[in-house]
Amino acid sequence: MTELQDFLLRMWTDLLARPGGPFAFRLVLQPLMAVLFAVRDGYRDARTGRSPYFWTVLHDPGQRRGRLMEGVKATVKIVLLGVVIDTVYQLRVLGRFYPGEAFGFALLLGFVPYLLIRGPADRVVRRLSAHRRRL
Repeated sequence: MTELQDFLLRMWTDLLARPGGPFAFRLVLQPLMAVLFAVRDGYRDARTGRSPYFWTVLHDPGQRRGRLMEGVKATVKIVLLGVVIDTVYQLRVLGRFYPGEAFGFALLLGFVPYLLIRGPADRVVRRLSAHRRRL
């Protein structure tokens, strides 16, 4: 197997083992924190009239870098905390430290939920605001 295949196999195996293992709280806590920050920032986007986050990241090369940096700044603490927790988990359970795996899980649990929720949160706030204005 190649190194990439080994990495992906180990990551998949470790992911399946984590829900029942120590530090399982992280599988809920880290995405929950990312969602809270995404809702907060989606609310701000709606209030200021900015375009939806993920849509802008995908379709507007001129704003892509700046908007991605906003997301990184909003989630950096969540991702770093995830790396620290994963490092402790790996050392305690696996007896080794795999930095790529720690960072990969931190991004998967911390940044991906943020990326997916910020735009829908923006749209929900816009619709609620439009509905209130009609009443």
